[in-house]
Amino acid sequence: MGFSLAEFHQRHRPFILRQWADKLHQEVGEQYASRPLEELMGTVSEAFDANHHVLVCDEFRYINEFIDKITRMRLGAGFLLSDVQKAFELYRIIAIPLLAKETTIDEFQEHVERINQCLAYTIHRFSDHFQDMHEKGIIEHNQRLEEEVKARTADLRESELKYKTLVEEINEGYFVIQDEVIVFANKTFCEMHGYPLNEVIGRKFHEFVDPESRQKVADIYARSILGRSAPTSFEYLRVSKEGESYPTEITTKVARYERRVSSIGLCRDISERIEMDQRMREAEKMAYIGQITTSLSHEIRNPLSAVKMNLQIINRNAQLRGNDQRRIDISVREVIRLERILTELLDFAKPLQVEFAHCRINTILDSCLELLEMKFMEKMLSMVTSYGSDIPDIMGDSEKLGQAFINLLLNAIEASPEEGGIHVTTRFHPDGEPGVEVLIEDQGPGISQECLSEIFKPFFTTKSKGTGLGLGNARRILEVHGGRVEVENRARQYPCGACFHIFIPARGMHGQDSHSG
Repeated sequence: MGFSLAEFHQRHRPFILRQWADKLHQEVGEQYASRPLEELMGTVSEAFDANHHVLVCDEFRYINEFIDKITRMRLGAGFLLSDVQKAFELYRIIAIPLLAKETTIDEFQEHVERINQCLAYTIHRFSDHFQDMHEKGIIEHNQRLEEEVKARTADLRESELKYKTLVEEINEGYFVIQDEVIVFANKTFCEMHGYPLNEVIGRKFHEFVDPESRQKVADIYARSILGRSAPTSFEYLRVSKEGESYPTEITTKVARYERRVSSIGLCRDISERIEMDQRMREAEKMAYIGQITTSLSHEIRNPLSAVKMNLQIINRNAQLRGNDQRRIDISVREVIRLERILTELLDFAKPLQVEFAHCRINTILDSCLELLEMKFMEKMLSMVTSYGSDIPDIMGDSEKLGQAFINLLLNAIEASPEEGGIHVTTRFHPDGEPGVEVLIEDQGPGISQECLSEIFKPFFTTKSKGTGLGLGNARRILEVHGGRVEVENRARQYPCGACFHIFIPARGMHGQDSHSG
């Protein structure tokens, strides 16, 4: 009876499995050494049985299934291809010496050849399968990486879009500077400086800074870029495309933008804040002056009244003649003038009290012009009125408004040459903020450019006998009514002197004025 490989496998199965598992655990790489021996016993048992079906039954289904299984396992665990090949090879190393002891030369050659063919098939199939799955794994990994990169790129673009949208919609000027050059600016920054975006990008930042502030801004920028101590927030003057300068506050920080060291900043217009601060300082100053003025005026008024009364008594003396009479008349007039100045000072010092009621601007102006008729006659001035027929009643204090108009009319009378003319016009503006506009125009020399911004300040006057309070009081009264007064020169228009624009909001307007000039 010849050699039977089936019986050989049956008799030596336990020995071969034990030897195979031990060698696998001890001689084939760190990864096999790290696996439990019981697990390796299970693995080699499956391999042994699959080999048995090939060698004895010429059945390849089991070896193919095992190769698929072991390929997924070892590839997933990161085993080396060469180590798994060595693992398959161990069957031959263990079985052939045993086979040599139990077979004839011919039988040995026959079965060794079969074993070689079986292992060649197994190792080649496994290698091809391992390589295919490895390449497939690499391709799938690359695809996952590409999808991940796409997803992250999309997220980054979305984030950038949100960031840019946020930057574009903020009400402060946003900019990025690299090497002193603006590389990014938002819409507000461009609007603040009066330039389109394409005229901002690529220009040096100092071109948008008033010359008065350039050295300051340049020093702070240089220190911050070099990492030296520098303020992160400061005020400066920006300059617009039209050459106008505006107070501005800037906040900057050094950061990286598009992988370059950059200065990123926010700038905001602080014109209103500066103006408010200035007004508050002026108000505090004027309150202090008012306190002193009130005190002095009360101290002067009583003795002045006594002087005036005595002068008037003396003036009734029928024996006064010539220069004596003239001196008394002059003294009385000067005392009256001093009293008027004191009244203006007290009016200015007192808090303005107004009582709002329905009033008609045209009627108030008519009353003022009637009161000033003698003043017009003294200089032989003509009076031209042009009242709008649609002027509504407004809520206001007619007495205080009359005082404001008289102050402005007196100013116009004093500025006008003899035989000149003064034009008074009223208009109703129904659009936007509804309101009544009053224009008082004279034919005087106009107001010098340097005085235009000063004439409403208390105590500012260019007249030798003026107190400088008339126009200031007029502005106070109009501001209490929510209105405003502005002045311009009309050198190229008729009448050609100064023109005061008074605007009074028509709050609570009521009815239509039937009076017209």
